[in-house]
Amino acid sequence: MDTQRPDEPVRGDGTPSAAPEAAAAGTDTAAGAAAPGGGGLVPGGRRPYEGYVYESRPRQESEDAAEENLGRLAATVERLRREVREAHAAAEGRALIEMAKGILVERLGCGPAQAARQLDTLADQAGVSRLELAADLINQAARDRLTEAAQEFLARARQGERGSRGTDGEGQGGGDGGDSPSLSVRLRTAESGALAADDTQAVAESLLEHALTPLGAMAVAIWAAGTDASLTLAGSAGFAAEEAARWHYVPPGVATLARRALTERRAVWFHSPADSQLPTLGRRQAPDGCRVTVPADNGGRILGVLEICWPGPLEPQPPQVQRQLEALAELCAHTLDSRPPAPADPAGVVRDQGVSELVDFADGLLDPALVLVPHRDAEGRLADFRVHHVSSNFVDPAGRPRAAVAGALVTEAYPLAMGESGLFQKIEHVHATGESFRAERMVLRALVGQVPLTVEAAVSISRHGENVLLIWRVQDEAARLASVLQHAQRLGRIGGFEENLVTGEILWNSQLFALHGLPPTAAPIPLEQLPAHTHADDEAAIGRFLRTLLHHRRPASTAFRLRRTDGIVRHIRVVAEPVADSAGRLVAVRGAYQDVSAQHWTEVALGATRDQLAQTEQQAAERNRMALQLQRAIMPPTRGPIDAGGLHIAVRYRPAEKDHLVGGDWYDAVVLPSGQVLLSVGDVAGHGIEAATGMVVLRNALRGLATTGAGPAQILSWLNTVAHHLTENVTATAVCGLYDPATRTLRWARAGHPPPVLVRGERAGALPLVGGLLLGAVPEAVYEEERLTLEGGDMLLMYTDGLIERRDRSLQESLDQLLAVARDADATLEKQLDRLLTYSNADTDDDTCIVGVRMS
Repeated sequence: MDTQRPDEPVRGDGTPSAAPEAAAAGTDTAAGAAAPGGGGLVPGGRRPYEGYVYESRPRQESEDAAEENLGRLAATVERLRREVREAHAAAEGRALIEMAKGILVERLGCGPAQAARQLDTLADQAGVSRLELAADLINQAARDRLTEAAQEFLARARQGERGSRGTDGEGQGGGDGGDSPSLSVRLRTAESGALAADDTQAVAESLLEHALTPLGAMAVAIWAAGTDASLTLAGSAGFAAEEAARWHYVPPGVATLARRALTERRAVWFHSPADSQLPTLGRRQAPDGCRVTVPADNGGRILGVLEICWPGPLEPQPPQVQRQLEALAELCAHTLDSRPPAPADPAGVVRDQGVSELVDFADGLLDPALVLVPHRDAEGRLADFRVHHVSSNFVDPAGRPRAAVAGALVTEAYPLAMGESGLFQKIEHVHATGESFRAERMVLRALVGQVPLTVEAAVSISRHGENVLLIWRVQDEAARLASVLQHAQRLGRIGGFEENLVTGEILWNSQLFALHGLPPTAAPIPLEQLPAHTHADDEAAIGRFLRTLLHHRRPASTAFRLRRTDGIVRHIRVVAEPVADSAGRLVAVRGAYQDVSAQHWTEVALGATRDQLAQTEQQAAERNRMALQLQRAIMPPTRGPIDAGGLHIAVRYRPAEKDHLVGGDWYDAVVLPSGQVLLSVGDVAGHGIEAATGMVVLRNALRGLATTGAGPAQILSWLNTVAHHLTENVTATAVCGLYDPATRTLRWARAGHPPPVLVRGERAGALPLVGGLLLGAVPEAVYEEERLTLEGGDMLLMYTDGLIERRDRSLQESLDQLLAVARDADATLEKQLDRLLTYSNADTDDDTCIVGVRMS
């Protein structure tokens, strides 16, 4: 690469620019090349004057000459723009070169001219431009974040990792080769422009032009953090002017992308719009753009935030790019620290928050307060905070005097502050971000003779300029009890009062103002004026309360409706007692109001519920009584024995134990006109009056169908049709039997019902199960029929499931127990049926019907 003379203009990449004379000499050539006609001559070989065309030439020649002049003008404008850019680059490059000369003068002990020659010689030997060599010299002398960022990138480049875009350490802006300047030159050029800038707006423009545009960024914003955690747009580049004006000031507490970096104290990347829906500057300009916000830190204190915008989504960047952005943010912090913008106070007031005024403010507080100033180490980093001032009302948790704390470091005066309580970390966070910290109950630990002492305190931490104000109020026993009482009154909606009858002074607590619907600044209401704020129906009760309290001088209480000033009526209970002096004179009254509106309306609702429940219970009882009466009217619970055709027939009926479980069980034993005996039991599904009416329909229908002379199977088939078509969705089970005395034969059929039980001698067993669906399940059903010839002494039992059914065992187990009880053949039929009911262990609370038949 050619060596450049000190007085030559320099481009941004360090190469000499074209001489102005050569550029001027090539003006016609360049313009002619750019003109449509080529060569810069009009037809005829003669060069026209600017803007002049001979009238004798044709119209086409005039148009060609105009186009040629327009092209020449465009080329001239482009050349002038290029020369301006080269002049800017040369000026910025000269600043770096002059800085490098100063370094050589200091190190070699030579003069400026010899340093310039030495710089040329070193550049020739290294094979680089003077600008790149100057940046390297500055990096070696500075050893700052810019140097670290450049060295990391160069080290990675030498390892062969300078691949395509996005992996060469330059983000989306491309690599470091070609005609683009090196990373060191770009960063140092940006630094030089920032240092030479008059304000943060010029700093933003310099950062975007020299350092961020090669990374692919389209815009940059520099936010200044206020002492109240507000954000002020100190400078921006790449954003529309009206957008920047709209975002000039962000009040405290408004969530933005820049505030994320301020509160989290780290760089926050938003690689796509889906990463965050927070508002920010230029969201309309780049809706799909990537953002990164980097805190501008200077010695441990965050002065602002650097926000960078890319036009589109961005892949995660390597650490080298992140180091570059942190170095640029440090430049912004230096600018904000040396040239801070005026506070954007909405009222337009610039506050002077010096330490002297903060000391005066701390002395005016009733609570203990400490004024803390940052303490920095030799390298300028925040290491601790020093107690600059101790307020006059200061109370040390360890019992030390003010002089023992003033002037000490926080970690020395309170070594346990960095422990579990995190007090030091809270102070550091407030100093860095400007966000105030409040805590009603915070555990503080102090050393008293090497013994840790724990206290609870209300703590407040706030930043004022460079300084921090720490306020705490130690919660002693009285304060804790007062706090407990205050919360108890708030939860119980109780307000206390005391009225001095001599001076007229009235003392209310805050809860009592809330109960009356009055602001805390309103005048309390005397007891004598209480009737004016009472519902008209309760004035008599309030009158008795006041007479008992003020005239009879006895404690009193009453409940009344309070009419508040906002029109709301509350149910209040008031209790009060008189206070007398040593002479027995009434001097004061004290008491409390309690809002019992919720309790009152709960009692009202409960009373209405009780009334409704009582009415419902009465209706249900009446309904069950009617169902039970209907059931007993058709089928009485007890019935005498029947002797017919050599059969001795007895029945038992046990209704449900609970009236609301009135069921649909039925039994029937009747001698038909044909001489045969009808025996049947059945059970309608469900309970209540619907089941009872369904039972009536099926029982009467069964009697009527039995008179036709049909067999039991045919009777159940017809009864199924009745249940399915002529009732309201009634389903039932049944057993129907017809006994012929002439042949001593019993024909029987079942519809989903347990089969009858035959006891013959000492053996008892259920009859074979025959097929048959329950009644009303399907429109048409076919039922099977069986025959049984009875012998002398046989006992036949027909029953409903209420006799054997249990919830905790199977039906077969319950049937086995029934058979074991039924084997006692010595007992009479009536005693046997009573015995079955006695030893029945069914637990379904259902009706029970038993039909017993004994052959003589």
